[in-house]
Amino acid sequence: MTDGADAPLPDEPAPDAVLLAGLTASGKTDWALALAERWPIEIVSVDSAQVYRGFDVGAAKPSAALQARVPHHLLDIRDPTETYSAGEFAADAVRAIEAIRGRGRLPLLVGGTMLYFRALVQGLAILPPAEPQRRREIDARAARLGWSALHAELMQRDPQAAQRIHPHDAQRIQRALEVLESSGRPISEWQRGTAPAHNLILQRWALVPADRAVLVQRIEARFQAMLADGFFEEVQRLHLRGDLSTATPALRAVGYRQLWPCVAAGADRDTAIGQAIAATRQLARRQLTWIRADPGWRTVDPLQPGARENWITAVLAALRQRGPQSRGP
Repeated sequence: MTDGADAPLPDEPAPDAVLLAGLTASGKTDWALALAERWPIEIVSVDSAQVYRGFDVGAAKPSAALQARVPHHLLDIRDPTETYSAGEFAADAVRAIEAIRGRGRLPLLVGGTMLYFRALVQGLAILPPAEPQRRREIDARAARLGWSALHAELMQRDPQAAQRIHPHDAQRIQRALEVLESSGRPISEWQRGTAPAHNLILQRWALVPADRAVLVQRIEARFQAMLADGFFEEVQRLHLRGDLSTATPALRAVGYRQLWPCVAAGADRDTAIGQAIAATRQLARRQLTWIRADPGWRTVDPLQPGARENWITAVLAALRQRGPQSRGP
């Protein structure tokens, strides 16, 4: 990890887009806005919760004022009853990047959904088709043993995949076991044979605080701020719709999943808040695992003095290799 951000090498090509990933609560939004003060950018959200309408406070969705200040893309593009895949994100992101570049601006992709980043950067594997009967068999095993036990099984049979999948992520555990049992090959092996469906030059940065104690404090403070801003009331409004349940993919989002039982079944609110904060810490650990597994990310400690300014300097140095660019309106 670098303390700040190293300047690009002289022969490094100018990027078509800049990617800013990082652990939750690491300050990605503030860094993006700081760059917007120095270069004409448009932001493409890389967040699996922000795509849903009505998922605002708990998804840390940019305010209307912020969106008016800096154009944002891939926000509010799905109803919570709908699904949205990593493959759809990759296609939508490429279209957004090309449109932003056509306006003479820099596409800055910002977020923490690492699967989306991977789909864009590496492409998606063509996996064996779904087998409903095999899925039912896996679900039956999970009903008897629990998804944590099936995750432990996956850890033995495909440790690479298991390390990227949370023990409670039933959908991904099920798919990984289904692929393994139907094809005889681990899903991690299928995924290694991918390639992006574009020729874009992507400069990638990831914010990774070295001081984990500070990060934990920031995670808790941010969640408490969300509650003060009306997160619990937002979950109540979603529940009143009457068409959402724990089976709805959108409600797997951290925070929403933990608060939902409070409004749906009267679960203890303080317990749910503690579970949500713990789940957010677990999310940060999973994000770190994704980042460490891919050497293409340039990691920066955002807590180091001068790190943000050094990052901006490095990004601008790379962009200026493309030649003069208007700052736009």
